[in-house]
Amino acid sequence: MAMSGPPSGRRGRNRAPMADINVTPLVDVMLVLLIIFMVTAPLLVTGVPVNLPETRAKGLDQDAKPTVVSIDRDGAIYVDEDVVSDADLPDRLAEIVSANAGKPDAPQIFLRADTALDYGRVMRVMGELNRAGLNKVALVSTGGQDGADDVSAGSE
Repeated sequence: MAMSGPPSGRRGRNRAPMADINVTPLVDVMLVLLIIFMVTAPLLVTGVPVNLPETRAKGLDQDAKPTVVSIDRDGAIYVDEDVVSDADLPDRLAEIVSANAGKPDAPQIFLRADTALDYGRVMRVMGELNRAGLNKVALVSTGGQDGADDVSAGSE
């Protein structure tokens, strides 16, 4: 008596279903999708393409955190968050200069002043900045209707 094994493919009758999945096409499709996502992901970061207007103003380098000098509505002077009197302002500015003495670039100063202030009050503070040797001053203003802060370059 002969042993009967599984039906051969030649006869085609009583063929058993194949239980294994062919994963080769799946791997091929996944590799193609991976390549597509790797190429398109950096393009998505750039955002909306905008045709920006040309300007002659230089952009400000924001490598180091600038020192913010603020003058409120009442004329009080703040260096960063600390209140400084008119008499102590030159000493405080000298500390800023000495702290940045070894660096190649002068420290960046952002000057923020309230709109209700007298022009002379702002100019006196700018004069103290100039006297201390802090000539890299940027004036901070609010932009149009959205209220965002704009920074315009000052003297250098």
